[in-house]
Amino acid sequence: QVQLAESGGGLVQAGGSLRLSCAASGRVFNSYAMGWFRQAPGKEREFVAGINWSGGMTNYADSVKGRFTISRDNAKNTVYLQMNNLKPEDTAVYYCAANFSPVGRTYSARGDYDFWGQGTQVTVSS
Repeated sequence: QVQLAESGGGLVQAGGSLRLSCAASGRVFNSYAMGWFRQAPGKEREFVAGINWSGGMTNYADSVKGRFTISRDNAKNTVYLQMNNLKPEDTAVYYCAANFSPVGRTYSARGDYDFWGQGTQVTVSS
């Protein structure tokens, strides 16, 4: 079992930046992969970025490559999503998720993840 709590969302103008944080508790943090997803109103939840247990492997959705960076600090049990050059189409609720597979790679499918946070709203104005 693991508990995930996102923070850092808010309202920002297009071109601005935000950093989301996801604090984990309940299980050894450096034993599982993490991911960020987002869901806009009326749309499916979609993959944004993933990171493996060590932070040595990452992957991104094409829509955010070059603008978003996922990272983790295992000493702080926290994963981050640095979002730069934000666009109105990035507006969504952002969720972090944990994957407990022993395979040390990243994951991009919703079904790969075992636990989810409650989400944090990101709104980008034009």
